[in-house]
Amino acid sequence: MYQLLRGLTIIEASSFVASPTAGLYLAQFGAEVIRIDQIGGGPDFKRWPLSEAGDSLYWENLNRAKKSVALDLAQPEGRRLLQQLVSKTGILLTNFPVNSFLSHDKLSALRPDLITLRIMGHADGAPALDYTVNSAIGIPFMTGPDTLGEAPVNHVLAAWDLLTGAYAAFALLAALRYRDATGEGQEVRIPLQDVATASIANMGMLAEVLTTGDNRERLGNTVYGAFGRDFVTGDGRRLMIMAITPKQWAGLVKALSIETEIAGIEAERGVSFDQNEGVRFAHRDVLFPLVEDRVRRWTYADLDQALAALGCCYGPYQTMREAAVDPSLVTENPMFATTTNPSGLAYPAPGAMATLPQFERAPPSPAPHLGDHSDAILRDLLGLSPAEIKALHEQGLVSQT
Repeated sequence: MYQLLRGLTIIEASSFVASPTAGLYLAQFGAEVIRIDQIGGGPDFKRWPLSEAGDSLYWENLNRAKKSVALDLAQPEGRRLLQQLVSKTGILLTNFPVNSFLSHDKLSALRPDLITLRIMGHADGAPALDYTVNSAIGIPFMTGPDTLGEAPVNHVLAAWDLLTGAYAAFALLAALRYRDATGEGQEVRIPLQDVATASIANMGMLAEVLTTGDNRERLGNTVYGAFGRDFVTGDGRRLMIMAITPKQWAGLVKALSIETEIAGIEAERGVSFDQNEGVRFAHRDVLFPLVEDRVRRWTYADLDQALAALGCCYGPYQTMREAAVDPSLVTENPMFATTTNPSGLAYPAPGAMATLPQFERAPPSPAPHLGDHSDAILRDLLGLSPAEIKALHEQGLVSQT
């Protein structure tokens, strides 16, 4: 972990993807993130993928570098303990409903300068998941092969959840900066639906359909507005080739030795492909077959060398199993290291994604076992005595692994 956020203590009461992701990123930069779970685990504690023994690989990776407290939140006293922890730290990260016992109004009565970062589904409080938000904003009608017709295709990556988690971490730091300057706390609400809708608007996609009146066509593996598509080499390797910048386009043309053919197409059609990626996209009907033919004449190993030497932008298609043992991605990437894990399994795990040259990159921290830090947190933050903590255990309000 980096230590830029050392001294910052955050209570995280959350589940699933977006909120735990925000807590993970904050913890990787040195914040003390204390995750509160129901005794026995919350709704995501056994979420797939699972190990053979039934441990959630999802849970132990989204909760790395955090501390864990297990409380019985079904009991009023368990909920009061969580409220007390929030009032001590002054920062809450949660995706609990607005009107729950973790409402900002209730908590700020205990701590007026409280910052609550609340990740929501819809702005009105209605539930939503990445998949229901994605279906509503039109992306599935642009995903998939161009021969599919009108059927929607979901993508498998929870992109809006992950983006919401990253935006939430940023928003929390902005709220902290405001509190440092003014002494005032506040509730920051981040609806998943708004993050998704704003993101496609920020890329001009809403403006596109509103001004043209048409939906964007489904393009399969073709990249909209640029030269980019998958191609297959003579030995059967499939790779994605992009040429967005003039340098990338010039390198591709030279690597494939198609200068004469490109000059002829430009003369015939009265265009230049050198500077404008949109022009290359508009004339893909003739450029794609040309590149497809030339790529097929190469083995992947030889084409890899030729493209790399000229600074081209490309990448092979790999299964995730292949990616997991790829030296550049994982096995020789300094971001990854093997840690102990609650599941008992050993595998490479990532630390912080940022590189800070003035700080030594620390190895990733493991996730806690559920309730690992219950006693220590209750003692250190709430000042409870050993006898008081023992009584809480006897009442079934607290659990420690």
